[in-house]
Amino acid sequence: MRRRPHLLACAPLVAALAFACTTPALASDAATIPPLAAVPGHATLEHIAPWHSRFGRSRPLVAIVGNNSGTELVDFVVPYGVLMTADVADVVTVGAHPGPLTMRPALQLQPQAGTREFNARFPDGADYVIVPAVVDRTDPVLLGWIAAQYHRGATLVSICDGALVVAEAGLSNGHVATAHWATESLRAQRYPGTHWVKDARYVADGRIVSSAGISAAMPTSLALVEAIAGRARAEATARALGVADWSPRHDSDAFQPRFGVNLGAFAATNYTNHWFHSLQHVGVPVAAGVDEIALAITADAYSRTGRSHAEAVTAARGPLATRHGLVLLPDRVAGDGQATDVMLPALAAAPPAKTFDTVLASIATRYGRRTAYGVALDFEYPGFRH
Repeated sequence: MRRRPHLLACAPLVAALAFACTTPALASDAATIPPLAAVPGHATLEHIAPWHSRFGRSRPLVAIVGNNSGTELVDFVVPYGVLMTADVADVVTVGAHPGPLTMRPALQLQPQAGTREFNARFPDGADYVIVPAVVDRTDPVLLGWIAAQYHRGATLVSICDGALVVAEAGLSNGHVATAHWATESLRAQRYPGTHWVKDARYVADGRIVSSAGISAAMPTSLALVEAIAGRARAEATARALGVADWSPRHDSDAFQPRFGVNLGAFAATNYTNHWFHSLQHVGVPVAAGVDEIALAITADAYSRTGRSHAEAVTAARGPLATRHGLVLLPDRVAGDGQATDVMLPALAAAPPAKTFDTVLASIATRYGRRTAYGVALDFEYPGFRH
């Protein structure tokens, strides 16, 4: 049996680390978080405020920040891919510390700047800072940098449990916010100064914008495109990505583990698959120009099954650039050393948002529909049903 990588996604201890797929609250705990519709004036929270130029900028500056010790892959990559597809902003990937970003549950990326380098290049700060879920939400460098950007006027856009990072920095106190369904009880207890809500893919309360679980990165990013460049640009970007709707409508309770509904699927990916199956190393073939959104969704999903861990496999050594210039550090070179247990086919040339459906169908074929459904629960993805 091959050794499992440290902190494979959806391990039970992830809750303590406030990572994307935390051990969930039981359905009975859901009452600790009210639905968005219960908040007076909730309709005003459904749109990110339009962008207004600062510092003479012709388009906004967006920083996507990650923690080097562990940053949720889809949370980080999807906003980057969406914004780069839309071509409405200058986007910079930032690491809290020098060096590569270890993504969770798979892959490794090289950011374009560290926080110090970003500050030197852009002393006025970013217009938007996108905050994914991270393993260490108490990192003082990360928290201090996010707070400094906010106080310079940046809008913070948290993806999934990136909202816990913003809350840890004390920046969402008094604001309405949301996050991954699995941290409902945790955040209500630990960050009572934030007005947490559910049943929303994203919530925009002034300069604090937050989203539900992992797959909500897509609609939230499109909502940001709309705020920056208008509805028509967002619609064109959505068509290019294969997204039909990016409204904030959502049913958070549909993902809560419930007997007779989805508890078996949740248990499969978080417990029983780990106990009864050896881990397969699944190779995802990559080459320069690979679509970063499709790659992130594929690697993330396969690494949540409890049966497999995805690795980027390339034909030659060294970093490579994705379609929109994200720098990927591959895990393996084909034919060099130990082979993967499974090699997936090349990523399909299809609208990248469709990858949510295609990779879940692939997992269902390989490991069973219950496992695929468990991954969909982790993703908080409403497009897949048992």
